[in-house]
Amino acid sequence: MRFRVDRDVLADAVTWTARSLPTRPPVPVLAGVRIEADTTGTVQLSSFDYEVSARAQLPADVSEPGTVLVSGRLLAEISRALPAKPVDVVLDGTKVQVTCGASRFTLLTMPVEDYPSLPVMPEVTGTVDGDELTHAVAQVSVAASRDDTLPLLTGVRVEIEGERVTLLATDRYRLALREMTWKPASPTVEAVALVRARTLSDAAKSLGGAGSVSVALSDGGGVDLIGFEAGGRQTTSLLVDGDYPPVRRLFPDETPIHAIVHRQALAEAAKRVALVAERNTPIRLSFSDGQVVLDAGQGDDAQASEALEASLVGDDISVAFNPQFLADGLGALDTTFVRMSFTHPNKPVEFTGQESLEGDDRKDYRYLLVPIRFAT
Repeated sequence: MRFRVDRDVLADAVTWTARSLPTRPPVPVLAGVRIEADTTGTVQLSSFDYEVSARAQLPADVSEPGTVLVSGRLLAEISRALPAKPVDVVLDGTKVQVTCGASRFTLLTMPVEDYPSLPVMPEVTGTVDGDELTHAVAQVSVAASRDDTLPLLTGVRVEIEGERVTLLATDRYRLALREMTWKPASPTVEAVALVRARTLSDAAKSLGGAGSVSVALSDGGGVDLIGFEAGGRQTTSLLVDGDYPPVRRLFPDETPIHAIVHRQALAEAAKRVALVAERNTPIRLSFSDGQVVLDAGQGDDAQASEALEASLVGDDISVAFNPQFLADGLGALDTTFVRMSFTHPNKPVEFTGQESLEGDDRKDYRYLLVPIRFAT
């Protein structure tokens, strides 16, 4: 195997392919990146850990085709450190020579015949705008659990019905829902999949900038694999098994009280007040006609309070939230104002966005946050 490739192209592709390699692979070959060069002038890099696979194609001047397996993390570090010159990659016996200008590295190869076969990309189910996918996934994934002992809640539920896609995530303390449209391969397509939030976020961030992203779901004896493809790169992931809890019913049908506050002002005030909130200590929001007062700390501890303008419809109400969960919800919204809808001080509060004080709230993104009982 022998080929020459642009340094930046190689570094970018290797870094992307090696990004999900396991730090402690169950077998040594899973720490490798497979390099396959063919005479058509294409080099394909691949990685796989039995759950997530990644492939990247890049143009190269291939003089001798071949396939090798080398340490992915080491190749990524080397390629990023090379000078801005063409890179020559040559297989020499059981070693790979990487030469760039005056820099020369030798990498040991791994037994490529022991490397597992990568899963086949399913048939494309539909396409979605990359920027919208990235934004939607970021909005929802903030509510996914980080606790691996509850694998179901570490996923994002993807519901597909024709041109509408709904993303859902919860960690039991908050719930995020985002609806968007896409271009389905079939107008009657219907599917449900539970995707690991980390995998979905990584795919959306890394492929979203490439324009249109193709999404593929296997539909054999049950959906068990999802794939994403854009810009010559594709990644697949096994889905999470199990029945996701019926979380949609948690959104209230009616909310007799709601308040509207400037979103950025509220986020900044909450961040300041939270400085005195010790770990697991909530901040309280007290709504009355024309204002909301934020406060934290009590007794002999440090205390803080701040008042902001707010529009309130309904009775005065006070609620307390985990500061980080409140910040996550406000940060996920992309509107000028936030609308907080209440049913009871101890019941979940729905956050939606609206562009103006008198406008309607948008329901394409909804964030439901469980309040904390505030000691008095």
